[in-house]
Amino acid sequence: MVTMLSYIHWNADPEIFRIGFLAVRWYGLLFASGFLIGYYIGEKMLKSEGVPQAWIDSLFFYIIIATIIGARLGHVFFYGWEYYSQHPGEILKVWHGGLASHGGAAGILIALWIHSRLVTKRTMLWSLDRIVVPTALVGAFIRLGNLMNSEIYGHETSLPWGFIFERNGETLPKHPTQLYEALCYALSFVLLMWVYRKSSAKNRPGLLLGLFFILIFLSRFFIEFIKEDQEAFEAAMTLNMGQWLSIPFVLAGIFLVYRAVTKPEVAFKNK
Repeated sequence: MVTMLSYIHWNADPEIFRIGFLAVRWYGLLFASGFLIGYYIGEKMLKSEGVPQAWIDSLFFYIIIATIIGARLGHVFFYGWEYYSQHPGEILKVWHGGLASHGGAAGILIALWIHSRLVTKRTMLWSLDRIVVPTALVGAFIRLGNLMNSEIYGHETSLPWGFIFERNGETLPKHPTQLYEALCYALSFVLLMWVYRKSSAKNRPGLLLGLFFILIFLSRFFIEFIKEDQEAFEAAMTLNMGQWLSIPFVLAGIFLVYRAVTKPEVAFKNK
C-alpha cells in the first residue's frame, strides 16, 4: 500500500499466509478477534450483574453460531440467490466472503429467543440489551475484514482519503465505506457502553437494543447512498437492498426506545 497524489493505493493481500491448502485470511482473523474481544467485554458486563458463568458461556456459543449462519444465509437469499441457487455447494464456503449484517441480526434474534426459553428463563430483551453493546464493536472488526478483502466499497470520490482498490482493477479513488461503517460501529459501541454504565438502561428493557438498532442501521442506511451496489439487480432500485433491510430495524429501534423510557424500570435479580 502506497500513497500517490494524496489518494491511497490499496492492494492488500486478503491472505496472511498459506500452508498447503490451508490459508489464514485477514477477514477470518478479524472476525474471530472481534468475537473474542466481544466475549471478553460481554463477560465483564454480565459478571458485574452477578450472572452465572454457565449462562454467559452458553449465550456466546449461541450467538457465534447464529451470527455465522444468519449472516451467510442473509447474503445468500438477499443478495446472491441467483448465483447460489445454481451453485448450492458454494453456500458453505464462508471463507470466500459474503456475509450480510441484516441476516446476522436476524440469526441472533432467533438464537436469543431459544436461549431465553431454555437457559435464562427471562425475556429476550434482557439478553439483547446486554449483547448488543459488544456486538457493535464486533461489527467494526468485520468491516475492517471487508477492507482487507477490498470489497463493499463506495462510489468514486475526489476526497483525499479515497482508496484506489487496485486488486479489483480500479484506477479511480473510491469511498472507503468499510472504514466509514467501522468508525460508526465503534462510536456506537462507545455510546452504548456509556449509556449502560452511566444510566439505568439495564433496568429499562429494550432501551439499549433500540439505541443499537437506530445507531447501527441508520448509519448503514445513509452510507449506502455512496456505496457501490453489491448485486446488479440493485441498480434499478430507488433504495438498494441494504437500505430496505435497514428501515424495519430503525423503526423497531424507535419503538423500543419510546417504550423503554415511558414504562417503569424493572429490577432484575439473579437466581
